[in-house]
Amino acid sequence: MAMARRSASRLLSSFRPFSLLLQPLDDAPSLSAAAAAASARRGMSSASALRARDEKEVARWRESMDRMRNIGISAHIDSGKTTLTERVLYYTGRIHEIHEVRGRDGVGAKMDSMDLEREKGITIQSAATYCTWNGYQVNIIDTPGHVDFTIEVERALRVLDGAILVLCSVGGVQSQSITVDRQMRRYEIPRVAFINKLDRMGADPWKVLNQARSKLRHHNAAVQVPIGLEEEFEGLVDLVELKAYKFEGGSGQNVVASDVPSNMQDLVMEKRRELIEVVSEVDDQLAEAFLNDEPIQANQLKAAIRRATVARKFIPVYMGSAFKNKGVQPLLDGVLDYLPCPMEVESYALDQNKSEEKVLLAGTPAEPLVALAFKLEEGRFGQLTYLRIYDGVIRKGDFIYNVNTGKKIKVPRLVRMHSNEMEDIQEAHAGQIVAVFGVDCASGDTFTDGSVKYTMTSMNVPEPVMSLAVSPISKDSGGQFSKALNRFQKEDPTFRVGLDPESGETIISGMGELHLDIYVERIRREYKVDAKVGKPRVNFRETITQRAEFDYLHKKQSGGQGQYGRVCGYIEPLPSEADGKFEFDNMIIGQAIPSNFIPAIEKGFKEACNSGSLIGHPVENIRIVLTDGASHAVDSSELAFKLASIYAFRQCYAAARPVILEPVMKVELKVPTEFQGTVTGDMNKRKGIIVGNDQEGDDTVVVCHVPLNNMFGYSTALRSMTQGKGEFSMEYLEHNTVSQDVQMQLVNTYKASRGTE
Repeated sequence: MAMARRSASRLLSSFRPFSLLLQPLDDAPSLSAAAAAASARRGMSSASALRARDEKEVARWRESMDRMRNIGISAHIDSGKTTLTERVLYYTGRIHEIHEVRGRDGVGAKMDSMDLEREKGITIQSAATYCTWNGYQVNIIDTPGHVDFTIEVERALRVLDGAILVLCSVGGVQSQSITVDRQMRRYEIPRVAFINKLDRMGADPWKVLNQARSKLRHHNAAVQVPIGLEEEFEGLVDLVELKAYKFEGGSGQNVVASDVPSNMQDLVMEKRRELIEVVSEVDDQLAEAFLNDEPIQANQLKAAIRRATVARKFIPVYMGSAFKNKGVQPLLDGVLDYLPCPMEVESYALDQNKSEEKVLLAGTPAEPLVALAFKLEEGRFGQLTYLRIYDGVIRKGDFIYNVNTGKKIKVPRLVRMHSNEMEDIQEAHAGQIVAVFGVDCASGDTFTDGSVKYTMTSMNVPEPVMSLAVSPISKDSGGQFSKALNRFQKEDPTFRVGLDPESGETIISGMGELHLDIYVERIRREYKVDAKVGKPRVNFRETITQRAEFDYLHKKQSGGQGQYGRVCGYIEPLPSEADGKFEFDNMIIGQAIPSNFIPAIEKGFKEACNSGSLIGHPVENIRIVLTDGASHAVDSSELAFKLASIYAFRQCYAAARPVILEPVMKVELKVPTEFQGTVTGDMNKRKGIIVGNDQEGDDTVVVCHVPLNNMFGYSTALRSMTQGKGEFSMEYLEHNTVSQDVQMQLVNTYKASRGTE
């Protein structure tokens, strides 16, 4: 034992400074001052080393985030979004050859990875990719242009820091351009505009620029002037640097800079002065220099444009032709110069521990993890969840918490997406867009590391406007059919699946004919299930127009405990400015009905509102007020009061003069002027109200509000009326009351269908 003590003493002494070895162990306290001083020196040096390391780490990720851009490319149908993304990927070295959207080689654009997209030449799903340009990492999401796939644009813009709004130099500002711009405003996204297709006949960028000012209320100015237009389009003059750029080589990969052509000097100086004036209106520093008649340097102007763009007070306008490989590289420079990095954008979360108090996120990797799942896809290896990381770091193998469900999940695989290809990564930090495998969640869920309980605000999901009855042709494929519908419903919040209670048919609802057609086709291709499709149905609604009283007693005695419940009150229409579509008020004073039965009464009324008595569609904009009632000490139950409220609603519904509401669409038609009379006449036949009529060159643009029920098969009718030259787009506007004759017709059809069953 003594020997063990001696060896321990020797071991301890070997760790002490040499000067202290002369002292016995028992005297150590007397030397504590010297030891403390040495320890303090060591502590200070280690603390400063730690601080230096931390500062180095902070500087490293700050530089990494400064050199990052998250952008989306959005526009009207066929403005050239996917073609532009293809060129961006080619010039940044992500792909090694260019394929066209409807190319003869049959390969199709990189971002259109789905067979259907390549066949139809349209983008159906937003696709994410990333590339590197001049040392900056750019995450790009290419979005669809069709209004039917508007949710894809909505959820992409929800998580991006900046966007490119592509406009066609011939078509100008079209209906979907307005919708996309509205979505960008909703999510407060700084943007640059790109006027594409300058090589086309009739290209007029200045007309488009003025349209953006008048129709989109953009405070904008051109930062480039084209050298020639249509077939003579050769290059661009940069108004900030005052240099001319031409794009040479087989795919326009060599950018050749030169002086401004002498014949364009006056136009260039005029447009540069206009640019400085417009930016001066929203930037004080530039305004001061401009008013003092000081010469404006390129770096001064560039800094002012960046400040104004990030603050969403100005939109720089670029020009080019993606198809002809001109103007894409300067646009990429513009994305780096003028669009914000993740730290310059304010993102807010709601703190669930403090009754949803708004919290400003720092947007740095040093904070606890906060990430939003904004898109889901069913891949070969299970569910693929796209995440935008707002704060903190996520690593492969980490445990993360789903705040919405309270589940703890391990991250089995972390990837970066390049269209439908993946690259495995070990970690990702704030500002990045990544995808994880094997994480079960819903679109819009928030993930944290468990130290905070934040949720990100969800995105705006429009209501579906159209329904179809579908059923599998073969009885054996029922399992695959349900699997497909469940998957699509999870991936796309605007795609809804329901069951018709009368016919027992499966009803799918979506944003339009094209939306539902694509899903039926995907069920056939991806799940090998042929589906039988019924006639399209419109999502009608019912509502009431006047107040009606109810007083209903539900009494049933059948041996043992009976049922007893009486409810009194009234129903009335909700005022137009009300937030919800259903309101229930309990105005009972005293205990005429025990308070534990009130939720059952509300549930009964809600259930009754799911199916109105006119045509069996949901009842909206209704307020139900409970004023009195009666209960029985033994026989009253939740079921009794629920049934009483359902029958009370049916009893007074007819007295409230119910009406049918139908979805009205905002339709924009673009037809050659010679067909204007025929097309507007046809619109009047379809009970459309014409609200706008503009002339654009040889074309007439007609804007009208038309009931969706009268728009089925319109694309074929328009083609035949205009010899295939007309085009139209439509989006949901509102639900409006139908005329009396249409209401009678709908009610009779409904009664007849009920009678035959």
